Amino acid sequence: MKKADLHIHSTVSDGSLSIAEIIDTASKIGLDVIAITDHDTLSHAEQITGLLAKKEYENLSLKVLAGLEISCFDNEENYRVHVLGYDIKKPEIVENFVHPLLLARHENSMKQIQILNESGFRINPEKIKKADGKYIYKQHIMDYLVSIGQAEALFGKFYHSTFKNGGICHFDIQYLDPYKAVEVIKEAGGKAVLAHSGQQQNFCLISKLVERGLDGLELNHHANTGEDKEIIKEYADRYHLFLTGGSDFHGRYEANSPSIGDYLAEESGVDAIVNGCFI
Repeated sequence: MKKADLHIHSTVSDGSLSIAEIIDTASKIGLDVIAITDHDTLSHAEQITGLLAKKEYENLSLKVLAGLEISCFDNEENYRVHVLGYDIKKPEIVENFVHPLLLARHENSMKQIQILNESGFRINPEKIKKADGKYIYKQHIMDYLVSIGQAEALFGKFYHSTFKNGGICHFDIQYLDPYKAVEVIKEAGGKAVLAHSGQQQNFCLISKLVERGLDGLELNHHANTGEDKEIIKEYADRYHLFLTGGSDFHGRYEANSPSIGDYLAEESGVDAIVNGCFI
């Protein structure tokens, strides 16, 4: 069976490694397949194609896929939901759906920067590293504050008192509808997978997501406990869904982030996403 890490984030969203660095790492540790699944964008698809066309990658045995992770929220049931999309054949359909979220996230971050500056910090947005060179996440704000000595660590006391726990920057945006996200992925000719449902304990939504076209569930993920995995397997059997897995790698932009390759996809997920033959 192919060794496939199907959930990795790069600097195109909130990961700390570039696509080239991810490819080099995955190749060195002997993976067969990786999927770059940056948040709410597919702009990395063209970047991957361009990168792999370079001479230094002409003998690369690693297969590199472009997917995405759509950030959603079920307002009626009050659950966070992340939907992974793979094998997208009409990316423009997905991009039209997710792009407003990128703009909203950036605007939210700019409000946080304004509040921090009004509170005595010195933040120059032009000097902050940005996702895809365009969009600011709170991780990028924290990275900048650490780099200029105004915060002690990316996820230390300052982060938890400012961006969490009712702090001055503890506010968020309106996320996308998970059922619509699945429908959009399917409309674009792709495969939709519910990500790390153990993390968000949203198992009760699976049946409704299946009605909209959900194809798979992410089984192997650091946030899924043994009990969560048993529940996920039961739903997969009930609805004939394939099972995936991945490290959900963010590098230093996530506290205690697993390394690339720490969690791998199940055979059914590899068959469905990489080989296109899951039944």
